[in-house]
Amino acid sequence: MSEKFDAVVIGSGFGGSVVACRLAEKGMKVAVLERGRRWAATEYPRKPGDAWTYDARRPEKQNGWLDLRFFKKMIVAQAAGVGGGSLAYSSVALEALPSCFDRGWPAGITYSALEPHYETVARILNLQTIPDGQLTERLKLTREAAGKLGHQDRFSKAPLAVSFSPDWHYGLDDPFDRKHSRSFVNAQGQQQGTCIHLGHCDIGCEVRAKNGLDLTYLATAEQHGCVVRPLHVVRGIEPRDGGYRVDFDRIVQEKLVRGDVQGQRVFLAAGSLGSTELLLRARDEHRTLPNLSRTLGRRWSPNANVLSMAFYADGGRVRQSVGPTISSMIDFMDGTAGGERFVVEDDGYPNLLLSALRASVGGGAEGNLARSLREYLEQPPAGKDTKSGVMLWLGAGVDAADGELRLDRSWLPPFRRSLDLEWNPARSQAVIDAVLAMHRRLTEATGGRPGSDLGWRLFRSLLTLHPLGGCPMAETAQSGVVNRLGQVFGYPNLFVADGAIVPAAIGRNPSLTIAALAEHIAAHVV
Repeated sequence: MSEKFDAVVIGSGFGGSVVACRLAEKGMKVAVLERGRRWAATEYPRKPGDAWTYDARRPEKQNGWLDLRFFKKMIVAQAAGVGGGSLAYSSVALEALPSCFDRGWPAGITYSALEPHYETVARILNLQTIPDGQLTERLKLTREAAGKLGHQDRFSKAPLAVSFSPDWHYGLDDPFDRKHSRSFVNAQGQQQGTCIHLGHCDIGCEVRAKNGLDLTYLATAEQHGCVVRPLHVVRGIEPRDGGYRVDFDRIVQEKLVRGDVQGQRVFLAAGSLGSTELLLRARDEHRTLPNLSRTLGRRWSPNANVLSMAFYADGGRVRQSVGPTISSMIDFMDGTAGGERFVVEDDGYPNLLLSALRASVGGGAEGNLARSLREYLEQPPAGKDTKSGVMLWLGAGVDAADGELRLDRSWLPPFRRSLDLEWNPARSQAVIDAVLAMHRRLTEATGGRPGSDLGWRLFRSLLTLHPLGGCPMAETAQSGVVNRLGQVFGYPNLFVADGAIVPAAIGRNPSLTIAALAEHIAAHVV
């Protein structure tokens, strides 16, 4: 017989970990099914042959750190493991502006409604900004660029889910030695250390300075009896005995072992792609949830996530691999930059992304877009054979949010339909062009040479680290998939609680908003 739980949570990222924690605190019997591994610090990917990538087509063979999905005009990067997106994100935690909720959101979801939840998440993740005595060269370059363009009032340090010690500085003897990381026990009883600027935020912080979900929300959930089960790949959801049966494949020694559990309540928190795909399969392939809204898959957004590179003759101006991945931002969300709303952040060199793209070679997933992106990230500064002078700018903005996820047709054995994305860049072109134009201005103002934006200019293609939508929140089933409490229309006790429910681009890093929405949803579950 199926093991029974009060709540089954699918995924352990910024939605799933929050929900699991809060329901376990209420005394519910909770299980979290996570498709990825539970990573130990000694297992973090570092070398070329390490477990960089997760392959959703054969997870029993390849269940590494980052899942890259290749669509016609879009690459989506998402983490895999206990802790979800908090494993591989840059630790930036920003609130959405009140104006973001003016259009596209159901009544009741406003900034004021989410404000107390923002405050709770900020406290749990122990948000901090980089101390003045530890400013990275990239932050200084960004601040200088903002000042030279007259935007100094838009520049600020970014709130980070990172623990710093005021005693650390670059003048220490061998400053990156682990002996300088101050050990402490966090509020959840977990052993951590303080940041020593190793630059490994997106590939696993070995001194545990990153206040990830595995060390915060999930730790509390497990202390209250929640069961977290890694390497459980959920395949289907079906109503059963007043609740839902969740079918999964458990990865055991490179084999898939079928199993299932039953939950009185089920919370999908597998991310924008994962949660949407599970519901699409339940409606269109397995026919177990046939009455799901016809809007399922729609209002998908890359959050106008744009990467571009700049080259500086003096590599010391950047020191790309040193310090927190991102530590500052320039905010143009007031729409004064050509009427478009976006932010620009200083980004560390994407060794995670580049290593994952290299690992994808020969795997059948790499097309022209992925190959072009890899070559773009590998290009050296003029006259140099190192990347010490490379500056990476990251942008996020308010785009059209008009993409659609769907299951394609399969004409060949084994006839399994795959997830596909229809995304037309036309309606989002203005904001993306505005972000890239600002990147070029910031580069030129500081004496750098802008890199070519071939992927966008030639293919109108993007890579996003901020996938949103697919199961949008709305007032009715005619306009969305879930209501303002995350409940799936037409299916009691079935919820979505992750980035899939965000119905419009946020224009900022979305992790804090996703977690705040999950707090809001969990608070109403009885």
